[in-house]
Amino acid sequence: MLLSLIYLIAISAEAMTGALSAGRRRMDLFGVVIIACVTALGGGSLRDIVLGHYPLGWVKHPEYLGFTICAALIATWVARWMHHFRRTFLVLDGLGLIAFTLIGCAVAREGGHTVPIILIAGMLTGAFGGVLRDVLCNEVPLIFQKELYAVITLLTGAAYLALLELGVSLNAATLWCLGGGFLFRLLAIHFKWEMPKFVYRDEVH
Repeated sequence: MLLSLIYLIAISAEAMTGALSAGRRRMDLFGVVIIACVTALGGGSLRDIVLGHYPLGWVKHPEYLGFTICAALIATWVARWMHHFRRTFLVLDGLGLIAFTLIGCAVAREGGHTVPIILIAGMLTGAFGGVLRDVLCNEVPLIFQKELYAVITLLTGAAYLALLELGVSLNAATLWCLGGGFLFRLLAIHFKWEMPKFVYRDEVH
């Protein structure tokens, strides 16, 4: 029940980031809805394909498409009052990132997969909807060039599994990791914590 509620919050948050990103590219409403759906549902779909988990979540529960579309349209309506556009975008993206990570880990864990696969499933679910969003909007994905992003999904997933291994209840572990991972992401944004970058310049002599 808790994960279901978190999932609805997450797809709404991620759909709004997709809609805002589409708006920054001056897309029409059809484009806004498509980008929102890809952002909100793309990571989970990729995870299910990799794990062989069928039917895909939104195919089994088409009402998720309704939530996504409604969230996208709401975002287009309230965007005019968003004075801190970039900040709002990052906060919503951070919330969706952590929530989807936990959901991805839970799905893989219920499927009986090993720890590395569970962590990868969490990362795919959390991060790759945003990757698809950024690619379709012709931007360098956040996961590859900004503050700690994919690393946070891995650490959140590891903390989630560790708490469960220590006997913490499922709901408590989920809430602790949701709050902790979200705070970690916000701190990474505020203090600009980043992975070391590889810079190569091909010098012609």
